[in-house]
Order: sequence, then C-alpha cells, then structure tokens
Amino acid sequence: MSNEPIPLSKALASFDALWSPRIVTRVNDYDVRIAKVEGEHIWHVHDDTDEFFLVLDGELHISLREPDGERTILLPQGAVFTVPRGTEHKPSAPSGAAILMFEPAGTPTVGDRHDEIPDHVDSTTGHALNT
Repeated sequence: MSNEPIPLSKALASFDALWSPRIVTRVNDYDVRIAKVEGEHIWHVHDDTDEFFLVLDGELHISLREPDGERTILLPQGAVFTVPRGTEHKPSAPSGAAILMFEPAGTPTVGDRHDEIPDHVDSTTGHALNT
C-alpha cells in the first residue's frame, strides 16, 4: 500500500481494458477500484454488500430491477450512487466513462448471481480478457 497520493488520472492511463477494475488502494477491508467502462455490463446482484459508484469522467447508467419494476439511474461526471445489496443491476456507459467503486475486498465484478457471462469476460473475476 502506498503512503503517497495516488493520481487517479495516472492510474487510469496505466490500462485500457474495459469493465476490468483495478484496485488503487484499500480502506480497512474495502477495495477502492477504478475502471474504464463502455457499452453494457451484465445484469448481476451482490447478495451481501452494497456497491458504491463515483463517476470520474463521462456518464454512467445503472439499470435496477426493484420490487416496483425496472428503472435506470443516470450518473453524470461527479455523481455518486450506491446500489443496495440484493438489488439486481446492470451498469452501462454508451459513450464511455471512468468510474471509482468502493466495495469489500474480493467482491467479484459480476456479483454473486448474474446473467450469462460473455466469452470476453473472465467468469471468476468478471474482468475483461485480453484477447
């Protein structure tokens, strides 16, 4: 763990893979992750933890399946949103975005339950495969 400031722009510039979060630091037992995203992720749910999103650049859409039906949250740059544990959700970024997430260490990107994982995604970690 670094005891120096971490420039997020430099950390984001260090990789190109989409939907493949990188841990930039830890806070207690939580990972602080950054990711570049574009297009759609998959529907998934985290049974035991909330998932926090901060949009660093671009716009993130998060579709939610709730008891009253489906809705989509639009998060512009600088906005934050927390998906409550047990809520099925699907992030997307039609024009691309850079995001920061805060969640317990080891939380899989594809959640505990999810739709079929595309071939270009590692089914263990949920990270994009470098093909």
